[in-house]
Amino acid sequence: MFENLSERLERSFKILKGQGKITEINVAETLKDVRKALLEADVNYKTAKTFTDSVKQKAMGMNVINALKPQELIVKVVHDELVELMGGKDEELNLKANPTVILMSGLQGSGKTTFTGKLANLLKTKKGKNPLMVACDIYRPAAIDQIKVLGEQISVPVYAEESNKDAVQIARNAVAFAKQKAHDVVIIDTAGRLAVDEQMMTEIAAVKEAVQPQEILFVVDAMTGQDAVNTAKEFNDRLDFTGVVLTKLDGDTRGGAALSIRSVVEKPLKFVGVGEKMEAIDVFHPARMADRILGMGDIVSLVEKAQEQYDEQEARKMAKKLAKNQFGFDDFLTQIGQIKKMGNIKDLASMIPGVGKALKDVDLDDNAFKSVEAIILSMTPYERQNPQVLNGSRKQRIANGSGTNIQEVNRLIKQFEGMRKMMQMVQNNKGRLPHMGFRR
Repeated sequence: MFENLSERLERSFKILKGQGKITEINVAETLKDVRKALLEADVNYKTAKTFTDSVKQKAMGMNVINALKPQELIVKVVHDELVELMGGKDEELNLKANPTVILMSGLQGSGKTTFTGKLANLLKTKKGKNPLMVACDIYRPAAIDQIKVLGEQISVPVYAEESNKDAVQIARNAVAFAKQKAHDVVIIDTAGRLAVDEQMMTEIAAVKEAVQPQEILFVVDAMTGQDAVNTAKEFNDRLDFTGVVLTKLDGDTRGGAALSIRSVVEKPLKFVGVGEKMEAIDVFHPARMADRILGMGDIVSLVEKAQEQYDEQEARKMAKKLAKNQFGFDDFLTQIGQIKKMGNIKDLASMIPGVGKALKDVDLDDNAFKSVEAIILSMTPYERQNPQVLNGSRKQRIANGSGTNIQEVNRLIKQFEGMRKMMQMVQNNKGRLPHMGFRR
């Protein structure tokens, strides 16, 4: 996500490296390169020009702070302008009504139905809501089946009327049903088309009129680039939606839609989809996104993701096992599972300042854990709890069973023992870093 844009911007800022002060000439040269970088990222031309003009005006109007080099100053100005370009502040969902009605809109293939499931899961697990999903896509084959499968996956009920071909009536009936069953959020998944057409717009406008939603979210595939912005404008003209959702932001996208859409339709980005899993949904934070675009990482989001998977009871059990030297491969598997739940491994690494760039060409994904998991699962339960019994013949059997070789098995055991010793040292020092032999 934004990798190419981040690299181009970094190269642009290097024009100022070694310069003693900001001048109109070196700023103009830098911002010309910044504008090219934005256009290559598929940012709207007018948006890119307005952005660089604003950066130039602010950079030239500043007194150069002694503590900042010109390169650092321009990075700060660009960062602040990126934050403003993407909305300036976080935008919460309006959940005050009971029930709150959320209407999903967008083209076919944008990921509306999947996002409906993700949003329901988010509201249920993090906001304590009792959501109801509504199947109002009466045209796409298997659309109702898809949302029902998602409902089962996240344990959220789905309201559907398979034989009814009146989307307005289905939506109205669903809201009435939600009131009867004490559902405090109703998320209505509507039909999409391959292109904007009058029939679709008329139908979704009628659904809006019938249920008077508190939120209308426009779901758009970030990989469609500038077309996403144009489509958003057409939908907004008819629906006056309240927020934008960008899906597939973890894919091979140049990121232009994320930067352009706010300035073109003047509606906030509220969520981004960053994977296929039901947990792969992030609230959109303009400041954090600007940090990531400029290669500064996003430690806050990384910590939040870790906290979501942190289980205090499990942590206490782990501490007891470490104290008794009983931490085994089953516990190691549990730790791997928690890391995988946090999201795409390379995306997580990019949240650490400097690491994303270092891992740019490294093939790092969830498959990196597969051989480790295969080796551990090829051990017997006794071996996983008592790694010290792993002799040569056992290791060979494990290698054969996991499709690896004995060198890989030995490497994993060595790494596991090293990690276990380190964790024990930290535990013995009550969370403090262990004394490493240094003297004052």
